[in-house]
Amino acid sequence: MPTTLEKERQLQGEIAPQVEQDLPGVDVLAVELLTPSRFRVYIDHPDGVDHALCASVTDVLRDYLREYSVEVSSPGLDRPLRRQEHFEAAVGRRVRLRTAGRKLRGEVRSAGTQSVTVAAPDGAETEIPYAEIVRANLIDEGA
Repeated sequence: MPTTLEKERQLQGEIAPQVEQDLPGVDVLAVELLTPSRFRVYIDHPDGVDHALCASVTDVLRDYLREYSVEVSSPGLDRPLRRQEHFEAAVGRRVRLRTAGRKLRGEVRSAGTQSVTVAAPDGAETEIPYAEIVRANLIDEGA
């Protein structure tokens, strides 16, 4: 039986190419399995995310509705970060990050091809391989 993280990565690998091919300009940022029968897809688009775009993504994912309840959402202020390009865009910004063994808050210092470097508030830097990241989100600077 796959773990939640493995199932999320499987769904991400299936969903992202399908949505991004059928709806040019849409970026599938993350897929989060909320329960065994429900998942949320975070999307972004250069022109923004509105209800019509979310409905279009849901329509692309219609086959999944046989097995899952599907939610489609904009990234919001606490934007999900999963891939190198997401972390590159977040250099200098504060993030909340979780791996299988720890939770970390800090500033993204760099985003390499295999890992991201995050500095804790005390300045200590930690390099984290992308493959170990379970969740990562920007921290809303207004919060």
